[in-house]
Amino acid sequence: MTLRLAAPGRVLLACSAALLAGTLLNACAAPGNGLQREAATHLQARLLEVTQASSQNDPASALKALEGLEADLSAAQAKGQVSEERRRSITTVATAVRADLNEAVAAQQAAAKAAADQAAQSAPPTANAPASQPAPAPAPDQGTGSSGNANKNSDKGKGKN
Repeated sequence: MTLRLAAPGRVLLACSAALLAGTLLNACAAPGNGLQREAATHLQARLLEVTQASSQNDPASALKALEGLEADLSAAQAKGQVSEERRRSITTVATAVRADLNEAVAAQQAAAKAAADQAAQSAPPTANAPASQPAPAPAPDQGTGSSGNANKNSDKGKGKN
């Protein structure tokens, strides 16, 4: 069941990251596009971090990398290396990728919680069974031993008289 949910989520993450990559690549392809080459190169390196993390099905790391990309984008714009129009275009795509990553994180957390709940439901009977088995086991052994000794003692007493 988890595999069915993980595979489409992984594809969605990869598609979102590819969309972001396409936007950045288009941004640096044409001259006069509102993005200087140095900024484009740096942002592409940050984008690679996002796509690698998402392809490894690690949306939490991909979100951190995306935050870094957005911070670098803002810094590049402040330096005049990215136009406002280009920043908005990239930010729009990054927002969509963030939504997909947040969904993937939520799905992973839900799956982990379900697995923990299932383990918790199956763990108590297993944990209680060994605890209850040793307690009754010694009691019958001690009782049988005592009864056996009592009978022997009473037999000995009868034979002496």
